[in-house]
Amino acid sequence: MKIYNTMTRQKEELKTITDGELKIYACGPTVYNYIHIGNARPICVFDTFRRYMEYKGYKVTFVQNFTDIDDKIIKKANEEDSDYITVSEKYIAEYQTDAKGLNVREATVHPRATENIEQIIEMVKMLEEKGYAYSTEYGDVYFRTNRFKEYGKLSHQPLEDLEAGARISIGETKEDPMDFALWKGAKPGEPYWDSPWGKGRPGWHIECSTMAKRYLGDTMDIHCGGQDLIFPHHENEIAQSECCNGASFANYWMHNGYINVDNRKMSKSLNNFFTVRDVAEKYGYEPIRYLMISSHYRSPINYSVDIIEQCKSALERLYNCREDLSFLAQHCPSGAKDGEEKIKETLLTHKQDFINAMDDDFNTADAITALFELARDINTNINAQTKPSRELCDFALSLYNELAGVLGLLYNEKKNEVDDDIQALIDRRNAARKSKDWATADKIRDELKERGITIKDTPQGTIIVTE
Repeated sequence: MKIYNTMTRQKEELKTITDGELKIYACGPTVYNYIHIGNARPICVFDTFRRYMEYKGYKVTFVQNFTDIDDKIIKKANEEDSDYITVSEKYIAEYQTDAKGLNVREATVHPRATENIEQIIEMVKMLEEKGYAYSTEYGDVYFRTNRFKEYGKLSHQPLEDLEAGARISIGETKEDPMDFALWKGAKPGEPYWDSPWGKGRPGWHIECSTMAKRYLGDTMDIHCGGQDLIFPHHENEIAQSECCNGASFANYWMHNGYINVDNRKMSKSLNNFFTVRDVAEKYGYEPIRYLMISSHYRSPINYSVDIIEQCKSALERLYNCREDLSFLAQHCPSGAKDGEEKIKETLLTHKQDFINAMDDDFNTADAITALFELARDINTNINAQTKPSRELCDFALSLYNELAGVLGLLYNEKKNEVDDDIQALIDRRNAARKSKDWATADKIRDELKERGITIKDTPQGTIIVTE
């Protein structure tokens, strides 16, 4: 498998530190609000990546953190006359609701910054002892950026270019504008922890470095996240981790592209800011997941009402194929027929196309195309008119679910059960058809359609599709 490494700016063959094992760190949310659709992209993309690597047989350790102490969380707590613990607990729970809705699996470990304060302090102390960090009279500790000669290697910007835009904010006592906070001295009324530098709390970047080291070791296989995190967050993680540990921080870096809304950057000021919950209440969660993986992960994507409706329609086509196939699998007779082995071979070509796409820098867009091609061949070659065997239906259904499952799609089981009144209408229509009373049969069919019930007549019986 080849993946694009942000560090080297080229596709590279994936070689893990330990054969058959994969260690991944994904930057998680800062829990002060509901996640928005921009947050949903890395969450869905790298969940799908994890699923695929496990599908390939890797034992994956997937670490995704929660930043549960931060300026934004403190601000939110003050606005709500609450405290940071209440705010972070609330929005971790809300994240979990949305993640479940998006069919995102729980991480192997979901560490929280506040559960790793002791380890954070130890890392900061080590950086200070090595001369990479310094404290100030206000209890702040900063990283000496100019001591790390490779600073800027991930964002591919020389230090002098980065320095041009750097500044020292009011209240900061940094030696250099490029230096960044490892530990922040507590301001009045803020939550704090005791440390060698006084009461304070960790900086954002050091949290991830510490949690990655604790759960994945000095060097991990892959670090991933949104493109917006390349600088300064990931750049700073590299600097402090490699200076502390004396080892490469991550062998591969994967970053997903941006998401726009109606071809414009998402912004509250533009009134085009949508949370996952907002969109899910109108369209459901699954169309959101579909959208997030429908393009190559490094490409930008656009959200609009038309596009999310298209995603919903695309999923309906995939679901309809599965529903028809499931019905046939339940009603067709056993006993393989001539020509069915050839059909199986054709279906398996789509599986190979799927794998080829995913192995080429995790191209989920082409993988989804392969799934639709599989659905097309199933609809063409395995239907009521071809009178397939149960064995062929089961084979196709298993393959179809296998590939959809790798993408984390088609996870909602459709319940086509109907109430007694609807079933009575269906029975009357079947009786009318049997007696060749086509006018009555058509009238009942139209009535069912008005009530959100679509029916398909097959030699094996009537398929009921509820909207």
